[in-house]
Amino acid sequence: MKKKPRDMYKTMDLGEVIEKSQQDDKLALEELVRRNEKIVYSTLYHLDPNRTDIPDIAQEVLFRMTKAIKNLKKPATFKFWLNQIITNLFYDELRRKTRRLNTISIDTPYMNLEEESEASLNIPDTGKVPEEKTLGIELDKKIKEAIDNLPEQFRLVIVLREIQDLSYEEIAEITKTSIGTVKSRLSRARARLQEEIKPYLDHERGTK
Repeated sequence: MKKKPRDMYKTMDLGEVIEKSQQDDKLALEELVRRNEKIVYSTLYHLDPNRTDIPDIAQEVLFRMTKAIKNLKKPATFKFWLNQIITNLFYDELRRKTRRLNTISIDTPYMNLEEESEASLNIPDTGKVPEEKTLGIELDKKIKEAIDNLPEQFRLVIVLREIQDLSYEEIAEITKTSIGTVKSRLSRARARLQEEIKPYLDHERGTK
């Protein structure tokens, strides 16, 4: 059976979809939106799970993405470029509603920066062992809740690093801070997450 036009776009790599989107290909633009709408929504949700207008902001992000895609010179930087749109719009909305960011001192990190490179969330792969699926889903839920409870400055760097997988340099550029500040905030954020998750893990080990 011959593939329908929309199905053909689903098999294209991201670079090709971007290139066709930059040529005003409507089906390519639709595919670009389809591939990114969930991650845009998820990123915004993690940045502030208490907002009630996340769907509206997500739609605006996707709208700006399609309008500005022609300005993207290097498809390889698409993820970084999209996250700039997300964070810029998110903080524009914060300023518009005159909300103040939670400010946390970074002078005394929970971990040494040398230790930071070894730290990770270590979210388990729940697909390999069926018996561990329930535990994995529950742990994933606990991690998400712990991320939601972080102060905004910490939550932003965790989302960009652990969920979006951006580099320290890219995060520093997006947050307009130094790489050292990014690493320090990540260290403190990871330490807080580990502190929140540890009681749950200790309980699970004790029940085995």
